Formats: sequence, C-alpha cells, structure tokens
Amino acid sequence: MAQYIEFASNHLYLFLALAALLVMLVMSFLGDRLRGFESRTPIEAVQLINREDALVLDVREDNEYKSGHVVNSLHIPLGSLAARMKELEKYKARPIVVGCRSGNRSGQACSTLKKQGFDKVYNLRGGIMAWQSDNLPVSKD
Repeated sequence: MAQYIEFASNHLYLFLALAALLVMLVMSFLGDRLRGFESRTPIEAVQLINREDALVLDVREDNEYKSGHVVNSLHIPLGSLAARMKELEKYKARPIVVGCRSGNRSGQACSTLKKQGFDKVYNLRGGIMAWQSDNLPVSKD
C-alpha cells in the first residue's frame, strides 16, 4: 500500500488524470440516472409505445421536425417547453419518450419534465438519428 501512495505522490498529474478519467467513465454510464431519468434505445422506445401507449415528445426546432419525425409524435421545441407545459398535463400518467436530433436537448427536456412531476420520462438514446439508423419509420407531414 505504501508503494501506491508513493507512486501517487511522485506522479500526481498522472494520478489526477486517472481519477478524472474514471469519474468521466462512471458519469457516462450513470449520467441520466443521476439526473433522474433513464434512456431507451429506439427499439426499446417502440416497445414502450406499443405496450404502454407511450407518448413521443419531439423537442427539436420546427425545421428539424418538418424534415422527419416519429409518427404521431407531439412537437414542442425545447425553448417553448416550460411555457407549454399545460399541454402535457393530460399525458402525466403515460410514459413519455423525449427525442431530439442526437439526445442532448431531450435530456434537458427530461430533467424539466421530472421537475414538473412527470414520473415515467425516458430520453430517446441517440435521438432521431439513432431512430433512422435503426430503419424505423419517420413522417414528413
């Protein structure tokens, strides 16, 4: 044990870099759970939609949504989410799968929904890009 302490003190920068990498690795695995929600792959999201009547909430901007979105999804841009929260109240008992282009903005939206008392909130892992990569249908209406 003394050798480890001596190594750490002699190579402080290497030891701190290792510690930072370990923290980042753990955060990448637990990130969403630490923020209070879970992520679902597109296939898992389809199962939630089919089995539990989940709502798909698309938080992308208007032009992104028009270029292709999950069929029957509700569109509320992230910047408008707080102001339009009442529109979602009727879906509070249902699971909500939140998606964006890649999964970052939808993570912010998931946090907002959890703070507003929505229990079953899931981030679409990889966003609409992952959805399309899995050859799942999109609508352009």
